Parts: sequence; structure tokens; C-alpha cells
Amino acid sequence: MENLTLTFGLFPILLFLLLGGVVGIVAGLFGVGGGLVVVPALIWGLPLVGVEASLVVHIAVGTSLTTIVFTSLAAIRAHQKRGAVLWDYVLRLTPGILVGSWLGGVAAGAMDAIMLQRVFGTFAVLVGLRMFFLGNSSSAYRLTQAWLMTLAGSGIGLVSAIVGIGGGTMTVPLLHAGGVEMRKAVATSSACGLPIALAGAASFAITGWAVEGLPAGSTGYLYWPVGLIIVMTSVLTAPFGAALAHRLSAAILKRVFAIFLLLMGIRLLLG
Repeated sequence: MENLTLTFGLFPILLFLLLGGVVGIVAGLFGVGGGLVVVPALIWGLPLVGVEASLVVHIAVGTSLTTIVFTSLAAIRAHQKRGAVLWDYVLRLTPGILVGSWLGGVAAGAMDAIMLQRVFGTFAVLVGLRMFFLGNSSSAYRLTQAWLMTLAGSGIGLVSAIVGIGGGTMTVPLLHAGGVEMRKAVATSSACGLPIALAGAASFAITGWAVEGLPAGSTGYLYWPVGLIIVMTSVLTAPFGAALAHRLSAAILKRVFAIFLLLMGIRLLLG
């Protein structure tokens, strides 16, 4: 930590530690990987630690996926203690998720920074609107057919890897609309975030492998020093978010989070 303080300075380290704490709570509470918080924060914070402007967005997304691996593990453990993870759904979604996440990482690596920032901004606005206005879902269909699960997993993985998230903003509504109780949908979504993050991070590592100007300590677009600082606090707070998901109504928090997404998405689109 002393070496990191000398390299980054105290303020960026405190910023990333605080970011990790927020990410853990959001991940545990909503069943997301936290990328919707991490990516915008890193787009703003990475220049503070000397990352070149042309690489900021790609490193932000790749590093976000790296942190989701560890945050998801912490959230899964907390939800599993309550018996809320539906592993049969996880296993049926995972093949499509792995393929989609890999392709999403490759697609994102081929985009320029401005395009990727606009993709994320648009996605954040759409998710914010959905979270703010969407009411309780009814069981309109059942997720039983293998081809449907594979197709859904591929779409979730593709979008998630492109914008650096754990997929919960799509997985939770999908499961809930398919008849899964909300708390179990959140818990199962946390588990689905792990294969998304693993495949997406691997793809970003490979597509960024030979890129010039990457900061020291990077593996392609994965910037380990920053990612590990975030993880230090996210794995500690994820269980608290999971506990809230099982004890409290998330209606007010969902709307506050939706407003945050809308403001952040608009800022990225305008920026």
C-alpha cells in the first residue's frame, strides 16, 4: 500500500477504496456486478493516476470486469448462505453468457474510446429509465427451453462485456419476468455475473495485449493496481448489500440508483 501511495498519491487511493465500498453494497443489493458504478468513476479517476486519455475508456471497462470477478464471489457467498441462488438457472445461462461475453470483449476492443463511451452512456440511460418506471413483473413466461436460455445468456454476456458490467440489469428482470421471486432473481444474477466477468476480462486482456502506452501493472486493458484497490473494499461490503436485499424493500433505493444512472449516462453522452 505504501508503494501505491507513492505511485498514485493518497487522494486517488481513497477514491478507489470508497468506490469499492459503494460497488460492493450495490452488487449485493441489486445482483449487479457494480460496473455501472465502476466504469463512469474510472473514466473520471484513471486520468488522475496518469492513464493516457485514448486508453481510459477501454481500461475502465476491462478493469471493471476484473473487479466483478471478486465482487461476484463475495456476493454469491453471502446469497448462498441464505439458499437463494438458483444454480440450475445459472448453469443453463452460462454457456450463452461465456460466448456472448467473449464476443463483447472483442467488439469493445475494436471500438474507439468515444464510441464506447457513448455506448455505455446510452445503456446507462436506458437502464435508468427501466429501473425508474418498471413496476413489479408478472410471470408472463417460464424459462424452461434450452435454446431460450442460451440466446438470453448470449445477449446478456455480449452487452455486459461491451460496457463492463456484471449483467444484473438484464438478468434480474429476465428471471423475475420468468417467474423467479425477486430476492432469488437478485441472488442468481450475482452468480451469473461471475462467468460474464471471467470471459469478458480474458477478452479485454487479449485484445489489449499489444497496445502501446498501457500503464505499468496492466495485462492488456486490465489495470491490476487500481482493480485490486477497488476489490479490497468491495468484497467486504458485498455481504452487507446482500443482507439488505433479503431484509429491506429496495423500491426507494432502486429509484435513487435509477436517477444516478440517468445523470451519469447523460453526462457521458454529452461528454
